Amino acid sequence: MSVLLETSLGDIVIDLETEVCPKTCQNFLKLCKVYYYNLNAFFNVSKDFLAQAGDPTATGTGGESIWSLIASQQGKQEPRYFSPEFVPRLKHRERGTVSMAVAPAIEGQGKGGCGSQFFVTLADEIDYLDGKHAVFGHVVEGLDTLYKLNDVFTDQEGRPLKDVRIRHIEILDDPFEDPPGLVVPELIPTRPPDNSTRIAEDEDPLATLPEEEAENERRKQAARAAALTLEMVGDLPFANVRPPENVLFVCKLNPVTRDEDLELIFSRFGTIMSCQVIRDKKTGDSLQYAFIEFDKREEAEQAYFKMQNVLIDERRIWVDFSQSVARLNTSWSNNPKMEPRLPRGGRGAGRREPTGFGGLDNLEATRRYREGATGDGARYGMVFDVDGGGRRQTRHARSRSRTPRRDRSRDLPRRSRSPRPSARGTHDRERRSSRERRSRERSDRRR
Repeated sequence: MSVLLETSLGDIVIDLETEVCPKTCQNFLKLCKVYYYNLNAFFNVSKDFLAQAGDPTATGTGGESIWSLIASQQGKQEPRYFSPEFVPRLKHRERGTVSMAVAPAIEGQGKGGCGSQFFVTLADEIDYLDGKHAVFGHVVEGLDTLYKLNDVFTDQEGRPLKDVRIRHIEILDDPFEDPPGLVVPELIPTRPPDNSTRIAEDEDPLATLPEEEAENERRKQAARAAALTLEMVGDLPFANVRPPENVLFVCKLNPVTRDEDLELIFSRFGTIMSCQVIRDKKTGDSLQYAFIEFDKREEAEQAYFKMQNVLIDERRIWVDFSQSVARLNTSWSNNPKMEPRLPRGGRGAGRREPTGFGGLDNLEATRRYREGATGDGARYGMVFDVDGGGRRQTRHARSRSRTPRRDRSRDLPRRSRSPRPSARGTHDRERRSSRERRSRERSDRRR
């Protein structure tokens, strides 16, 4: 009667003494049948002495007999251990002797005996174990695995630094009937029963990655660390946030290019939720870049491929996907004064608009600018917003079907296009005129 132990170091075949140790062999075989030993670790390995396993907790204090296991599953009480079967002729004479570990009697916890823990000897003539632990089998195949097990590196407590585990036990022959109430699990365990922090049994601690892959991994770790730092200081709502996929970043703009110019040009690719040229917070001058939010990611992708290096107001623009989450962070800031903007009017008045983050299914909602919304709710909440002086965009229903599917930059009205300044004085006069116009607009709003 034999069993096959498939370990992380190799296979071991154990021949059991079922005739002279029937109760011990029945306990061992039935524990194997219910996958009790699967993924158990050899938690105690002593060179030229023994290798011990069979404790799911890998501490040396766990484990129980099959009868105690069945009783606990049924909510009944049963002794944890059974009496060991000592046979005088079965001794620890040869390497590969398999014995049940006999637990000592502990005051207040009943008498000792055999549970589930067993060990395999790693040397010959260990006779001082005779009469103390119950021999019930011998290793007949896989002695080379025992040599490997004998040479593993261990810590001061005898636990291998790299886990050695029993991956599976195959029962080759079982002459015993199942105890009443024995239930075989439908699924084989896939996770170790103990919380080991050692080197995994399938992990190579000496393995090295190619230089390019190692550099990429270092950069990813540095990026994760930086993101975690930003989350701790409140600049990011959470470390795994990533920019939305429907927002484009447009730079190298002409300083005279306005929000409505960009919106008119990019609207041929789809519905634009927001379009704003970012301006200096103090002076209101254009910083020559903008963010354009589309309703769908596919529309943003089409605009990205079609508008790269297009001439707008005599400047070749550069288009890329946004890498910033500054706009999204306003509603997740740790500052309680930073509240989400609400539309003042229209259908969305009085309701908090959803704001989401790209990459997470439960936060994919994008803030919608309601038809007819005005005021602060229609602005694009970037960090460079001009307080009171920026253009406050109002969403009006317009027919997109009238917009031809071609570059509209050359078909814009003359007032929306600026001739290229021919001299420094002309450019200065235009800037002064622009500032005076914005000043008049502010005065009109206040009145």
